[in-house]
Amino acid sequence: MTNTHAERRRFVRIAFDAKTELSQAGMRWPVTLVDLSLKGLLIEKPQPFEADSQQPFTASIHLNDDTPVVMEVVLVHDDHNQLGFNCSHIDVDSISHLRRLIELNLGDEAELERELKALLAV
Repeated sequence: MTNTHAERRRFVRIAFDAKTELSQAGMRWPVTLVDLSLKGLLIEKPQPFEADSQQPFTASIHLNDDTPVVMEVVLVHDDHNQLGFNCSHIDVDSISHLRRLIELNLGDEAELERELKALLAV
Protein backbone atom coordinates (compact mmCIF):
# COMPACT_ATOMS: atom_id res chain seq x y z
CA MET A 1 0.00 0.00 0.00
CA THR A 2 1.45 3.35 -0.99
CA ASN A 3 1.53 6.32 1.36
CA THR A 4 -0.90 8.18 -0.88
CA HIS A 5 -3.38 5.31 -0.67
CA ALA A 6 -2.86 4.91 3.09
CA GLU A 7 -3.36 8.62 3.71
CA ARG A 8 -6.60 8.85 1.75
CA ARG A 9 -9.43 9.79 4.08
CA ARG A 10 -12.55 7.67 4.03
CA PHE A 11 -15.71 9.42 5.11
CA VAL A 12 -18.17 7.70 7.41
CA ARG A 13 -21.13 6.47 5.42
CA ILE A 14 -24.57 6.66 6.95
CA ALA A 15 -27.19 4.15 5.83
CA PHE A 16 -30.29 6.28 5.48
CA ASP A 17 -33.70 5.78 3.91
CA ALA A 18 -35.03 8.97 2.34
CA LYS A 19 -36.92 9.93 -0.79
CA THR A 20 -34.14 10.64 -3.27
CA GLU A 21 -34.10 11.88 -6.84
CA LEU A 22 -31.29 12.14 -9.35
CA SER A 23 -31.55 14.56 -12.26
CA GLN A 24 -29.54 15.65 -15.27
CA ALA A 25 -30.40 17.80 -18.30
CA GLY A 26 -34.17 17.73 -17.71
CA MET A 27 -34.28 13.99 -16.97
CA ARG A 28 -35.25 12.71 -13.52
CA TRP A 29 -34.88 9.35 -11.85
CA PRO A 30 -36.41 8.43 -8.49
CA VAL A 31 -33.70 6.34 -6.83
CA THR A 32 -33.12 4.23 -3.73
CA LEU A 33 -30.53 5.77 -1.43
CA VAL A 34 -28.08 3.20 -0.03
CA ASP A 35 -25.94 5.56 2.03
CA LEU A 36 -24.51 9.05 2.15
CA SER A 37 -21.60 10.93 3.64
CA LEU A 38 -20.25 14.45 3.68
CA LYS A 39 -18.42 13.55 0.47
CA GLY A 40 -21.19 11.93 -1.59
CA LEU A 41 -23.77 9.19 -1.89
CA LEU A 42 -24.40 5.67 -3.09
CA ILE A 43 -27.67 4.72 -4.81
CA GLU A 44 -29.26 1.70 -6.42
CA LYS A 45 -28.97 2.10 -10.20
CA PRO A 46 -32.37 2.99 -11.67
CA GLN A 47 -33.63 1.05 -14.67
CA PRO A 48 -33.60 2.24 -17.35
CA PHE A 49 -30.75 4.68 -16.81
CA GLU A 50 -29.65 6.61 -19.86
CA ALA A 51 -27.49 9.52 -18.78
CA ASP A 52 -24.23 11.20 -19.73
CA SER A 53 -21.85 9.84 -17.11
CA GLN A 54 -19.34 12.60 -17.95
CA GLN A 55 -21.73 15.41 -16.97
CA PRO A 56 -22.74 16.46 -13.44
CA PHE A 57 -25.99 15.37 -11.82
CA THR A 58 -28.15 16.92 -9.14
CA ALA A 59 -29.08 14.70 -6.20
CA SER A 60 -32.03 15.74 -4.04
CA ILE A 61 -32.43 13.90 -0.74
CA HIS A 62 -35.63 14.74 1.13
CA LEU A 63 -35.00 14.30 4.85
CA ASN A 64 -38.62 15.30 5.41
CA ASP A 65 -41.21 17.40 3.56
CA ASP A 66 -39.45 20.68 4.39
CA THR A 67 -35.80 19.65 4.53
CA PRO A 68 -34.07 18.80 1.26
CA VAL A 69 -30.36 18.20 0.87
CA VAL A 70 -29.44 19.18 -2.68
CA MET A 71 -25.97 18.61 -4.07
CA GLU A 72 -24.29 18.63 -7.43
CA VAL A 73 -22.57 15.29 -7.86
CA VAL A 74 -20.31 13.50 -10.32
CA LEU A 75 -20.45 9.79 -11.05
CA VAL A 76 -17.32 8.02 -9.80
CA HIS A 77 -18.32 4.39 -10.09
CA ASP A 78 -20.99 2.18 -11.61
CA ASP A 79 -20.87 -1.41 -10.47
CA HIS A 80 -23.05 -4.17 -9.02
CA ASN A 81 -26.21 -2.18 -9.93
CA GLN A 82 -25.09 0.68 -7.70
CA LEU A 83 -23.90 4.17 -8.61
CA GLY A 84 -21.41 6.06 -6.46
CA PHE A 85 -21.22 9.85 -6.61
CA ASN A 86 -18.86 12.45 -5.17
CA CYS A 87 -20.27 15.80 -4.19
CA SER A 88 -18.84 18.62 -6.27
CA HIS A 89 -21.03 21.41 -4.84
CA ILE A 90 -23.49 21.80 -1.98
CA ASP A 91 -25.20 24.92 -0.67
CA VAL A 92 -24.90 26.15 2.92
CA ASP A 93 -28.41 25.06 3.97
CA SER A 94 -27.94 21.57 2.54
CA ILE A 95 -24.54 21.05 4.17
CA SER A 96 -26.03 22.21 7.48
CA HIS A 97 -28.84 19.64 7.22
CA LEU A 98 -26.41 16.92 6.16
CA ARG A 99 -24.01 17.79 8.96
CA ARG A 100 -26.81 17.53 11.52
CA LEU A 101 -27.95 14.18 10.11
CA ILE A 102 -24.43 12.76 10.28
CA GLU A 103 -23.90 14.20 13.76
CA LEU A 104 -27.07 12.48 15.00
CA ASN A 105 -26.06 9.17 13.41
CA LEU A 106 -22.44 9.26 14.57
CA GLY A 107 -23.30 10.18 18.14
CA ASP A 108 -19.79 11.60 18.46
CA GLU A 109 -19.14 15.29 17.85
CA ALA A 110 -15.36 14.75 17.78
CA GLU A 111 -15.76 12.27 14.90
CA LEU A 112 -17.93 14.77 13.04
CA GLU A 113 -15.26 17.45 13.47
CA ARG A 114 -12.64 15.05 12.02
CA GLU A 115 -14.99 14.42 9.09
CA LEU A 116 -15.43 18.15 8.46
CA LYS A 117 -11.69 18.82 8.64
CA ALA A 118 -11.04 15.99 6.20
CA LEU A 119 -13.69 17.37 3.84
CA LEU A 120 -12.13 20.83 3.88
CA ALA A 121 -8.67 19.35 3.26
CA VAL A 122 -9.81 17.56 0.08
